[in-house]
Amino acid sequence: MAYKPIQWKNHVVSPGNTYNLTENDDGTVTLTPVGSVIQQGTNMSAANFNHMEEGIVNATEVAALLTISMIHQQQATRDIKGETITVTLTNTEEYPFNNSLQTIALEKNRDNKDYTVTAEITAYSGGFPGNIKISSKLKNGFKVASTGSAKSVTVNLCVKGGLW
Repeated sequence: MAYKPIQWKNHVVSPGNTYNLTENDDGTVTLTPVGSVIQQGTNMSAANFNHMEEGIVNATEVAALLTISMIHQQQATRDIKGETITVTLTNTEEYPFNNSLQTIALEKNRDNKDYTVTAEITAYSGGFPGNIKISSKLKNGFKVASTGSAKSVTVNLCVKGGLW
């Protein structure tokens, strides 16, 4: 239900702020406004004030929902962009052995291990690079290795997801 604002009006009397003073028998006085009403003001009642309060509560709830939505959108954008890491894997063993395994620390810890790591070999030397294997995923990092005979393999790693 959409909020319908009340158009508040001032109570206008001409001449303004003028009163008749009547002394009562008990020693008190009664002030009676004089002059003619130019414009009847909006009634200051519980119904009107509660209507305003409901509008404020509704607006606050909508603002909170929009804030949550914005946070989720920022997280989704960050996940799409991902984190890029370039690493050079070195192997000092002779084929078929390989000791290129490296531990990679993530720049930003993940909220869970449900993230993907894609690897792109950009350079290699001293043999064939083989496949790139990702293992031992944790919230703060993972391990990467090449499986081939290459002595050096440079890899671009792109990490996406795992952030709430």
